[in-house]
Order: sequence, then C-alpha cells, then structure tokens
Amino acid sequence: ELEKPSFCDLKVVNNTEHYVAFKVKTTSPKKYFVRPNTGVVQPWDSSVIRVTLQAPREYPPDMQCKDKFLLQSTIVPPNTDVDDLPADTFNKESTKEIQECKLKVFYVTPSSRGNSEDEGFKSYSDQAPDSNSAVQQLKDERDAAVRQTLQLQQELDFLKRRRHRRNDTGFSLKFALIVGLIGIMVGLLLNFSFSSSLSSPAAVPTVETTTS
Repeated sequence: ELEKPSFCDLKVVNNTEHYVAFKVKTTSPKKYFVRPNTGVVQPWDSSVIRVTLQAPREYPPDMQCKDKFLLQSTIVPPNTDVDDLPADTFNKESTKEIQECKLKVFYVTPSSRGNSEDEGFKSYSDQAPDSNSAVQQLKDERDAAVRQTLQLQQELDFLKRRRHRRNDTGFSLKFALIVGLIGIMVGLLLNFSFSSSLSSPAAVPTVETTTS
C-alpha cells in the first residue's frame, strides 16, 4: 500500500542437533528493514525474521520487483550467542560450510493479498525451471522435520510418565519406611511399659498365726 509500510515474516527452522547461525542480506538495504538480520537458532528450534518494506510513494511499473534476499546459515559451537559470533562467521573463504538460500521479492496489491502466495509461487515457477524439484525437496525436508518433532514429543511424554512413576514409587517407599519406623517405636514403647510393670515391687500378703 502507498504511504504505508508492508512486512513479511520469514520462519527459519533448525531441524538439526547443532546450533546454527544465520544472516540475512538484501540487494536493496535502504528499502528494507530486517530484524533480526543475524541470529543463532538452537537445535530443534526456530526463529522468526520480519522483513519490513518502507512506505512507498508510488507503485513500481507493472508491480515488478528485482530485489532479492540471501539467507546464509552455518553450524556454530554449542551455546554460542549472537554477540559471540566472529566477524568471519559467514565468510565463504573460511573452512566452514556455508549454506545459502536465495529469495525473490514479489509485490502484490492489497486486493489480491489473499492469493499472494499462489501468485508468488506461480511467478517463481515460471522463472525457475528447477523450482518444482526444489519445492518438492523443501516439502520433504519439512515433513521429515515434522516427523522428528513428533518423535521427540513422544519421547518427552514417555520420559515424563516414567519420571512420574518413579516419583510415585519413591513416595510409596517413603510412606512404608515411615509406617515401619512408627511401628518399631510403638513396639519399643509397649515393651518398655511392660518391662516397667514387671520390675515394680508388688504387695506381699502377711499371714498372722495365733497360738492358743
């Protein structure tokens, strides 16, 4: 929309057991506001990146856009914070493996926003001959990530139930020990009381005899 900023959210999913750092670059940094443009995603976690287009004063010719985005990612040591990333983290000349994902920008009018995803996918398919295989690969990776997430959730639920059962067993053992100690103490008190009653002096009857 004219005179109004527009935004789009990108969700970065880390479906590995490693810490992964990412960085977002664009061919038109003065037009877009990206936050966060750099970050670290923990294993099996995700991060949302908001890309904001500054308020345009006029519509581009034929609603065409040549702007592109580049998303770079690489594995970093565990427990790495975004402030601890070295300056050469995303340097291709380093020994690290840098993965890249290129994204094209498509403009849509507010009236056609409901079909923006279909239009963008159709335009991208027309321009990229290998897009179908790439999209299929992304779908397969997404399905694999969903299956892994479900499996992890099931394992977590199993561990929670197992831990709950252990707590119940521990409680039963504690309860039995307390009852046993109380029984022992009661037995000792009864024994002590019985022993005291036996050791106390008893009255001895006297017999008087008379002689005639």
